[in-house]
Amino acid sequence: MCGIVGYVGRENCADLLIDGLSKLEYRGYDSAGVAIFDEGAIRVVKAQGRLACLEEKLKSQGWPTGHCGIGHTRWATHGVPSDVNSHPHCGKHTAVVHNGIIENYIEIKEFLLGKGYTFQSQTDTETVAKLLDYHLENGAKDEFDAISRTLRQVRGSYALGILFDSCPDKLFGVRKESPLIVGLGEGENFIASDVPAILKHTRNYYLLEENEVATLTAEGVTITDLDGAPIEKEVLTATWDIEAAEKGGYPHFMLKEIFEQPSAFSNTVSPRLRDGKIDLGIELTDEQLKNFKQIHIVACGTAMHAGIVGRYLIEKLARIPVNVDVASEFRYRDPILNKEDLVIIISQSGETADTLAAMRLAKKHGAHTLAVVNVVGSSIAREADSVLYTWAGPEIAVASTKAYTVQLSVMYLLAFKLGLCKGTLSQADAVALIDELAGIPVQLQSILGHAEEYKAIAEKYCHAEDMFFIGRGLDYALSQEGSLKLKEISYIHSEAYAAGELKHGTISLITDGVPVIALATQQRLCEKMVSNIKEVKARGADVLFICYEGYGDCSEFADSVIALPQSNDLFAPLLSIIPMQLFAYYVALLKGCDVDKPRNLAKSVTVE
Repeated sequence: MCGIVGYVGRENCADLLIDGLSKLEYRGYDSAGVAIFDEGAIRVVKAQGRLACLEEKLKSQGWPTGHCGIGHTRWATHGVPSDVNSHPHCGKHTAVVHNGIIENYIEIKEFLLGKGYTFQSQTDTETVAKLLDYHLENGAKDEFDAISRTLRQVRGSYALGILFDSCPDKLFGVRKESPLIVGLGEGENFIASDVPAILKHTRNYYLLEENEVATLTAEGVTITDLDGAPIEKEVLTATWDIEAAEKGGYPHFMLKEIFEQPSAFSNTVSPRLRDGKIDLGIELTDEQLKNFKQIHIVACGTAMHAGIVGRYLIEKLARIPVNVDVASEFRYRDPILNKEDLVIIISQSGETADTLAAMRLAKKHGAHTLAVVNVVGSSIAREADSVLYTWAGPEIAVASTKAYTVQLSVMYLLAFKLGLCKGTLSQADAVALIDELAGIPVQLQSILGHAEEYKAIAEKYCHAEDMFFIGRGLDYALSQEGSLKLKEISYIHSEAYAAGELKHGTISLITDGVPVIALATQQRLCEKMVSNIKEVKARGADVLFICYEGYGDCSEFADSVIALPQSNDLFAPLLSIIPMQLFAYYVALLKGCDVDKPRNLAKSVTVE
């Protein structure tokens, strides 16, 4: 959640900070603000609402002209969205921007109130600014010592950008659990929550580790631990440029990322297929893979839905029992974990707080952890025992599309590999499946060519107040993701149900005109599925039927049809998701919703 950017250099930094925040607004957009040294003092300007509101305020008040500053775009946790609760938060000598949660902020606030300090906001972050003040005024040797003392006192997750009024040419950054990078330029340096914020200026950066403090000036960067001991860091280089993080002529990032799925799929799968064989590029040997007795897949939201498909695939092809858990619940059900277990952690950002905590629990119990992530060097990637990168490139829209597809692709590769290692999948069958998997991008491209048809269908359903997605087997797994995609960007109430469960209560919600999106791509379940569809049709549902080309006459029970190219049923999730994503996109667009930045959501959930 929340986006941080900071700059110190030779340029006037107000425009630069705003531009950096524009690349981070997907992380939260309840409010935004900047703190900039201007004529020897820290000037703070902040505003509730989107970044454009802050820009308007800056125009009306006059832009600061300093060369050192910090900026923030907020997803509200503590305190409602408002000008007062917006970041940066200030003390007498400090300005602070924060991504994360200070868990003991009430305790710290009560301590500071007892010392005579006052507070303006409802946020946890303001306690950090005032605590820095307290230590500066009560024994800290210098600014670094004040930071060190403060961080030893706070509990929680944080990425912090800090200015002191005594250091007009210096910027500090520190992190614990929440992500923060340090961008390395020529005569200028940066901090940011994510790489896109700095790509216009540099592709070289450091990844800060837990409780490392970065001190930035225009001339250079030093990184130390909390005791001031210097730390040598590896310089990393972003492998994609600013154009990859721009819309490229598309009206929205979401649409661009939907259309990028064939290439993202190829980027993830092709390097791992060699001469009909799978090379995952991880340290696990075939013998180790063979010996896993149980698999746990842990993730949140869309990534968890990819895990549900993964469970179907792995259990079918490798005959290993698989549990799929919502990461936020995994720790609290006291899961049974053993050294013979494989725990697969799926996260686009690699920074998802609940997922990271679940992985740490699995490691504590001795299970082998395998991360499936998109962001190289992210916290989950660094801490996992093994990593499979998805190589999807930047995904900016809050609603995940191409990240889901490449996560699915990794689930297929893992299922094939595990089946081969377990001996439940023959080499001949594996080769056939691998050939089909390699051909998926062509089919995806074909489906994308029907986007206008999906838009026409969306026009029919965009005024609905409720929708239901139903399916059986893999179709049910896809229904859950289709339903999530629709509700998160269009705000239409939507639910996904296993079609066989309709008669156990859900069918009471089906009335005249209620849209039901029915998936029927699993041949062995098709007859049963059609029976369920006829049941909702008899109650007045308006049915959108998703099936394979050549299904035959379905006019008796379907009001609209989306036909997919013929495929092995096993690969249907990779094909079905495209029309469901486009359907959700066009419904939201027709309703006038902000497709890329749906209300109340953020791209990277870095707090519990």
